[in-house]
Amino acid sequence: MSTIDFTLQAELRTDTGKGASRRLRREDKVPAIIYGGKKDAVSITLQHSKVNNMADYEAFYSHILTLVVDGKKQQVILKDVQRHPFKPKLTHLDFQRVEKGQKLHTNIPLHFINEKSSIGVKTEGGVVVHHIADVEIHCLPQDLPEFLEVDVANMHLGDTLHLTDLAVPKGVELVELTKGEDHDQAVVSIVAPRVEKEETDEEETSAEVPTTKETEAKAEDDDAE
Repeated sequence: MSTIDFTLQAELRTDTGKGASRRLRREDKVPAIIYGGKKDAVSITLQHSKVNNMADYEAFYSHILTLVVDGKKQQVILKDVQRHPFKPKLTHLDFQRVEKGQKLHTNIPLHFINEKSSIGVKTEGGVVVHHIADVEIHCLPQDLPEFLEVDVANMHLGDTLHLTDLAVPKGVELVELTKGEDHDQAVVSIVAPRVEKEETDEEETSAEVPTTKETEAKAEDDDAE
């Protein structure tokens, strides 16, 4: 588990609209909203530089965060991030309240391990292909993992791991598998490397362009006629 303290100071925001949001961004602040639970949605502002630094960590997107709003702590998870199309800036964030005893839905990343030492790669010359990078889960707040490990050490060439093959912690449910057996998605495969047939220019030229002797022979035939 991450040892980073994901605690952010926040201020209540009363002025809304595009103009107000632009002013906040000029002041190194970013607008955000907190919703969910049995409380009304609340508009807040955060210090952009601090949030942006935290956003560099993978755990920021799958960890229970703490927002301090008017001196009161609220536990939340990040549900959405909007970014500037070309500047390294966050433009808006959505947070969902975490309520004790209430299950939450969120996405967590997959960490693929032992790829280089996998039997299918090291011994059989295959390559690893990732089909998905994260999974949606359903669990209580205290059971929320930051990621799931996918160990490919014992995979052979031609093998594929599916969602049902993942080691999922107790209390955690993969949402996709609740939709039926046909939703057992492929997660990772080891396949043979692609080998493309190469044709040289010389081969193409010899097949399409007649030689000098062939040209001279054709010219003599034409004269004879």
